[in-house]
Amino acid sequence: MLFRLMRPALFTLDSEKAHGLALAGLKAMPRSNPAQPGAAQTEVAGLTFPNPVGVAAGFDKNAEVPDALLSMGFGFTEVGSITPLAQAGNPKPRLFRLVEDKAVINRMGFNNEGGEAAIKRLQARADRGGILGINIGANKDSADRLQDYAVMTRMMTPYASYLAVNISSPNTPGLRALQDESALTDLLDRVITARDEATKAKSVPPIFLKVAPDLEPADIDAIARIAIDKKLGALIVSNTTIARPKLRSHHAQETGGLSGAPLKELALQRVRDFRKATGGSVPLIGVGGIASADDAWTRIKAGASLVQLYSAMVYEGPGLGARIAKGLVRRMQREGFSTIAEAVGSE
Repeated sequence: MLFRLMRPALFTLDSEKAHGLALAGLKAMPRSNPAQPGAAQTEVAGLTFPNPVGVAAGFDKNAEVPDALLSMGFGFTEVGSITPLAQAGNPKPRLFRLVEDKAVINRMGFNNEGGEAAIKRLQARADRGGILGINIGANKDSADRLQDYAVMTRMMTPYASYLAVNISSPNTPGLRALQDESALTDLLDRVITARDEATKAKSVPPIFLKVAPDLEPADIDAIARIAIDKKLGALIVSNTTIARPKLRSHHAQETGGLSGAPLKELALQRVRDFRKATGGSVPLIGVGGIASADDAWTRIKAGASLVQLYSAMVYEGPGLGARIAKGLVRRMQREGFSTIAEAVGSE
């Protein structure tokens, strides 16, 4: 209710400034406990998620508000993308609301304060609980991007419930080339080695891979084979799209990645594609255009074990996660499933 009252005022502001205000509001929230396991509890990659609804990377780039989000009813949250060195990202303006389309276009360019700044925050929240994913990326001007991922893996392994390798942002030139079979194999070998070196006696965080929706069938098959071979914990399907379906907003032709409602059908199809390509042997996390319990339930039945939100919160507020989680319990009961896992891929 509070968000709906504030939304008209927020929408008069530049999108990035409004996002900054949202983060400031979350920082000001009193501390409380993360969501507790309930009827929608599910297990993925050895982790027990209180519910399957999470916050996608990009909302909390610098690990500033993970505990606030977890206390609002999300089953998990993913911070980042974080790069080894701080970088300013692309020139502003670089974030656009497409209100008529319930969409967002961004060309942020991995703007973040860097790994060391994130570690200070992550150390300060140690032992607070909750599932915290850390999304890692490479610096734009890096001479060796594969090495950047290895460096970030070593830095973030002690603090991550899982590590999400982001090779699918359209806003860092050349990054999506790392989805090619040989480059991806080399990258994951380095990440896995770095993770194992950094783990020592601590628990081993699974590695998730975030992929683009703009893939050809051969790309999907190749990524699926590699995911199975490397025993990845999950595939995050998917990032923003460079495609431009019919849009009404005057921002429609801005460059960058499109997310929100127009991405829904493409992202849903990619979940189905990866479910088929992996034979269900690799868990999938559905992202893109999820704005209701119905959207989340459709993605789960298509093959996603978990779902993530971001753009929908621009229009519905951060309370959306808890509402979707409650709605999923009702849909489970209505359709006769006793667990989320039973419903995965059941369409």
